[in-house]
Amino acid sequence: MEDFGVMLRQHRKAAGWSLRKFAEQIAYDFGYLGQIERGERPPTAEVVAAYDRELAAGNALEAAFASRQAGDTDMRRRSILQAMGALAAVPATDRLVGWEALRHGLGVAVDVEWDEWAVLVADYGRGFYLQPHDQLMAQLGRDLTVLQHQLAVDRGNRRPMLLRVAAHLSVIIALGLVGSGQAAIARRWWRTAQRVADESGDADTRVLTRAWDVVNGCYDGRSPAALVALSEQVSLLDEPASAATCGLLAGRAQALSLAGRHGEAVDTVRRLADHVEALPVEVAEDVESLWGWPEHRLRHTESWVYTHAGLYDFASAAQERALKLYPVSQQRLRTQVQLHRAAALTQGGHIPDGLRLAADLLDRLPRDQHNELVRTLARKVAAAVPNRERARPMYGELMERVRV
Repeated sequence: MEDFGVMLRQHRKAAGWSLRKFAEQIAYDFGYLGQIERGERPPTAEVVAAYDRELAAGNALEAAFASRQAGDTDMRRRSILQAMGALAAVPATDRLVGWEALRHGLGVAVDVEWDEWAVLVADYGRGFYLQPHDQLMAQLGRDLTVLQHQLAVDRGNRRPMLLRVAAHLSVIIALGLVGSGQAAIARRWWRTAQRVADESGDADTRVLTRAWDVVNGCYDGRSPAALVALSEQVSLLDEPASAATCGLLAGRAQALSLAGRHGEAVDTVRRLADHVEALPVEVAEDVESLWGWPEHRLRHTESWVYTHAGLYDFASAAQERALKLYPVSQQRLRTQVQLHRAAALTQGGHIPDGLRLAADLLDRLPRDQHNELVRTLARKVAAAVPNRERARPMYGELMERVRV
């Protein structure tokens, strides 16, 4: 019964209770509950009933405890269903969480060999570019609530898969927070995504969480040195080419550019091109998903690196290629590439042209597509304008457009 204490602890934590506050709430000794949750003492029916009552579990924890005492051999399936049933008792304002919980639980009961989570991760990868941001984040919150309760009870063979799912969904949450300018909160989610990925034991998921963190860190004000160090946390020496490995190389190249290490950045882009060539066809041709790695991402990275290095002919060629390849649906990313071109103009001394292009790009982009990544690139255009030129009206107008 030691692992039942662990399950109680994870349900308590999933509900947001500290052990000390929870012990006070149910009138039990803090140290005693800690021993139970660590598996050092067996739980009693009375303690389980107190947890069930305070966590509004609708007798699910008590039923699981009774099944465990009876030696139920199908505990994994039963505990998942019971945990999902407990979520059906959430307040009316969160009723969608309860329905999602029941749906997931029923799916597991009907076919234990099939799991919808992998399908949901793929759907979120496509929805990231197509679905309204607020709608996407709201649904993510509901699915993560269900997932954390499944993780609380599943200590079996499905757990690594659930951890991989949690890492992927945490990446999407972090990406959304970066885009909305909430960098500090996003960094907490990056750390969570990486811890969960590490626990999953899956090498590609570990790489993926660092890859997206490094790429987005180039827009959130972190030091370039810290980003380069993050890109070196996992080795790619023995890893096959994948969307994750390409993403990490792309992020490292961009971070090296920000650090002024342009020769290394260019070398990394060339290494990235070799990885892209070796990608499985289904990954390279997945142009609409966050989890694919099509050619336009390589050209986007080249555009960034060559612009920062002052290699404007190479940057222009990469930009032209990227704009031909980007799907029309990814208008924001197309705008980001064109802002690289505006930055190249101001860096090259063509200040009116660069400022005008940046302002026009922002005006053409729908307001709901203006996020912190776009604003950061527009600020880079303005930052390349020498102080003596900043009295131009166009400079002030561009700065006005990027104020939140």
